Amino acid sequence: MVETLRVGIAGVGTVGASVMRLLARQDAALTARTGRTIRVTGFSAREREKERDADLSGVAFFDNAAALAASPEIDLFVELIGGAEGAARDSVETALNNGKGVVTANKALLARHGLALAALAEEKRVPLAYEASVAGGIPIVKTLREGLAGNSIDRVYGILNGTCNYILSRMETEGLSFEACLKEAQRLGYAEADPTFDIGGFDTAHKLAILATLAFGAEIDADAISVEGIERVTTADLKAADELGYRIKLLGVAQRTPHGVEQRVHPTMVKKSSAIAQVMGVTNAVTIDADAVHELTLVGPGAGGEATASAVVADIADIARGVRSRPLGLPRAALTKVQRVEMQRHEGGYYIRLAVYDKPGAFAGIAGRMAERNISLESIMQRGRPIATGDKPGGPVPVVLITYATTEKLVREALDAIVADGYVAERPQSIRIERE
Repeated sequence: MVETLRVGIAGVGTVGASVMRLLARQDAALTARTGRTIRVTGFSAREREKERDADLSGVAFFDNAAALAASPEIDLFVELIGGAEGAARDSVETALNNGKGVVTANKALLARHGLALAALAEEKRVPLAYEASVAGGIPIVKTLREGLAGNSIDRVYGILNGTCNYILSRMETEGLSFEACLKEAQRLGYAEADPTFDIGGFDTAHKLAILATLAFGAEIDADAISVEGIERVTTADLKAADELGYRIKLLGVAQRTPHGVEQRVHPTMVKKSSAIAQVMGVTNAVTIDADAVHELTLVGPGAGGEATASAVVADIADIARGVRSRPLGLPRAALTKVQRVEMQRHEGGYYIRLAVYDKPGAFAGIAGRMAERNISLESIMQRGRPIATGDKPGGPVPVVLITYATTEKLVREALDAIVADGYVAERPQSIRIERE
């Protein structure tokens, strides 16, 4: 048997403590599978004496993550601090520069600095592993990078944020408002006190940037992703989707187009019959469309200490057994410059909800604005009766339009014209329809 793999862990919070417990619980099995003993020999944290749900006896403490990363007492550095800058970035760069492999769960770090870190890992000939950075316990990184190496991938998309999926699921099944569901998510610990990163779609965008690189060999570029959150989704939208045979999910979508790789995050209407529509609560799911396997969907826990620790330990085990994969699938120099595809060029069907003033010519005017841009309407539904406003009987009427395939650019132009014409009482709602 070869020598022990000595591991240093930076950040012993929920995930870090779970990693230590899992390594201890599976000690004998991991030794048998990897041919090496794995031992945590050092850790760093903000507070040394804080009570933690992990056995740290005999484990050296470092008050600085970079010092741990540079220590000759460890062979592998595990970064569980979080954040794109500061201690996380400094310590990972230190570990790589000192010839130590790195395991991280930090999607923000990879989305912003993944190219430079991958190049450094290649230069130093050490592993950089990050299975836990996307979709928690779902082995999506290994699936794209190794499991589907013989496939040409056309599209990868999925539910990559459990907070948003929980909120949309509760809104749909219980008829609760967005605000009420968000408050409950915060109470349960699914959402942060400042939930902007999750509900605004930015967390999903960081994860999608990593998946797009693995799927299409393009450089990681989170800024090339068009991002919309779920803040404007209402119970009225969810009810309409249900009647039309759809569910609304916040999806991250990356796909090949004639213009380049399109990357987008936004609320999406998906057919109830699709696998991804069945995924409710805090669960994550990723679907891959490829030439050999056709459609493959992976579903599982997207967050939480145990699920994330499972992915971290899987990376540690790979490194212990000597598995070496290029961090981004291809050599850093072989990755192509991402060609940003503007959302205006996106093509597909749209759900549009309007609050239309009940006055002569309004419906004809709206239809005319659509026709001017060759937008064909699959259906028009009035969702209720006019709402009286004071002495005026002609209040707004909720109207839903479903379009056939068109472009984002034309839909935006038509809606801008409808607003300018004074036909609607509030900003129109539009949600893209993801066809199977």
